Amino acid sequence: MQTSFTLAQLADPNIAEADRILRACVHCGFCTATCPTYVLLGDELDSPRGRIYLIKDMLEHDRPATADVTKHIDRCLSCLACMTTCPSGVHYMHLVDHARVHVENTYLRPRSDRWLRAFLARVLPDNTLLRWALAAARLGKPFSGAFAALGLAPIAAMLRLAPSRLPAKAAAPGTGRFPPTAPRRGRVALLTGCVSPVIAPSINAAAIRVLTRHGIEVVVADAGCCGSMVHHMGREREALSAARRQIDALIAEIEGEGLDAILVTASGCGTTVKDYGYVLRTDGAYAEKALRVSRLARDISEYLHGLDVAAKRTPSGLVVAYHSACSLQHAQKIVGAPKELLCKMGFVVKDVAEGHLCCGSAGTYNILQPELARRLRERKVGNIEKLKPDVIAAGNIGCMTQIAAGTVIPVVHTVELIDWATGGPEPEALAGKRGSSAAVASVAPAK
Repeated sequence: MQTSFTLAQLADPNIAEADRILRACVHCGFCTATCPTYVLLGDELDSPRGRIYLIKDMLEHDRPATADVTKHIDRCLSCLACMTTCPSGVHYMHLVDHARVHVENTYLRPRSDRWLRAFLARVLPDNTLLRWALAAARLGKPFSGAFAALGLAPIAAMLRLAPSRLPAKAAAPGTGRFPPTAPRRGRVALLTGCVSPVIAPSINAAAIRVLTRHGIEVVVADAGCCGSMVHHMGREREALSAARRQIDALIAEIEGEGLDAILVTASGCGTTVKDYGYVLRTDGAYAEKALRVSRLARDISEYLHGLDVAAKRTPSGLVVAYHSACSLQHAQKIVGAPKELLCKMGFVVKDVAEGHLCCGSAGTYNILQPELARRLRERKVGNIEKLKPDVIAAGNIGCMTQIAAGTVIPVVHTVELIDWATGGPEPEALAGKRGSSAAVASVAPAK
């Protein structure tokens, strides 16, 4: 693609990178076949190629984002299926991320949209505020239909997505050092995430049990949100601030007793952490540290796949529909490892048709774009239910929440099944109960 940025514009490293990305595009249109919004809407402007044209025009002319451009960029899920499909290697992720920052800085959204986005950016990364918000949402769940009828679809979506029950606060494994229960083979840091500790603390608890059971010392430092949530909303200052806090905490461990890896159980967060080296490349104080953190970042399934993880019990004939999160398969290019682990554990693993298409979660997308998210969830759940599985496994809390809102089939994290097969407790969703005291007791940090 030909571009016409001025030399002055190209002096900005973000514009220079956008120019490089744009020039790689050859207009082939292969991306349209795998773009969820184009599949649903059939509008060229709601395809990666269409958005690339919009972004190019906006950035080249250095003009503020318009309502129409903002609409089409907002509709992008950042699922990155287009990057998997693209034969030219167009790095769409960095381009649309930059466009979102430009939109945030130059476009004045309607007041209600600004308030909603500010609310999400403030509440979701804060465990205490999120717990309070979800407690209030449980009271409002019966009225979600009324909010939808009043034209308040995002509020209705939030209420429908809120879990009916929350695990006890004590169910989260907490922070600290978790020593291995087998001969030591390594030392890792585990990111807590911001949503998982509130709505699904069993995920990190299962990860800690699996790791320590196989000789890995685990360090959990509470550095707050990794910045992913606000990063995809174009809130650059907040995203970079969160990234620096996370980096400071992780560098302290790297330069202290050392780390073999930094593990993440939410693939959406993992994608962001692996990209720290890029987003902070121009920060003199953090560029080198960010790159060190990025190079150590691993998805939990990616790391476990490299260990000699052995099953202690075989869940006879349990059929697992494996949902490959977009942030795992398209962004991190991790496709086989989770399924191979589950098969090794003795589960009957089935691929979901149209597995490349997003479930509609995409961070805050299922709240900000509830109608498109609903349609994508229905399509995803329909494909899953055709398999008649006993359980659905996924590697991202956002996908788990989104899919669970549309089906009665239990949804668990991949690591919970691996934990169960290697000697841990049965996942609560399968056992039909929550808040297992045995599970909590088994992951108490060392004093």
